[in-house]
Amino acid sequence: MIGRIQGVVVEKNFPQVIVSCQGVGYEVDVPMSTFYPLPAVGQEVTLLTHLVVREDAHILYGFGTQEERALFRNLLKVSQIGPKIALSILSGVSVEGFATLVKLQDTAALTKIPGVGRKTAERVLMEMKDRLDALEQAAQGMNISGTVPMTPSSTEGEAWTALVALGYKPAEVTAMLKPLAGSGGTTEELIRRALQGTVRPQ
Repeated sequence: MIGRIQGVVVEKNFPQVIVSCQGVGYEVDVPMSTFYPLPAVGQEVTLLTHLVVREDAHILYGFGTQEERALFRNLLKVSQIGPKIALSILSGVSVEGFATLVKLQDTAALTKIPGVGRKTAERVLMEMKDRLDALEQAAQGMNISGTVPMTPSSTEGEAWTALVALGYKPAEVTAMLKPLAGSGGTTEELIRRALQGTVRPQ
């Protein structure tokens, strides 16, 4: 099992990033929450990974924090949930936000994530309810070394991180920043433009 990868970012094309390690380029699929804070191409990155072995392929998934990887692995234990849906859930809601959805059994909110239908949402919320305590305990037991340092390398990455910290969902932030890609300006200006006409999360 490949549990961690460290190398140079050579290509970024969501949801995939290619990391070169001693001359070998590894294709790694990542959620949005990991993708946006990634360093620029040519800079070094460290990702926590999970390897999924299929008959026709070996697919490597990467995460910026232990909490994200732990949630991904627990989602894979849910019946009929594969890596693609698990990655979509991680891209659409933060780990903390997901825990809240499970506690509230909020099916409607989970179905807003692309690829997650009502039956799938109900199954995920029901089965994850029993695993939530263990997941939270694991998160609480992690120290600072559980977070992989990935300093945002661009104003877009810094803005994305800041908006998520303000309470917006990762998918919402992505939609807010998409029209502003390549528009230039400082991080503060980008955040200000993204917030124009946007309702503050409750």
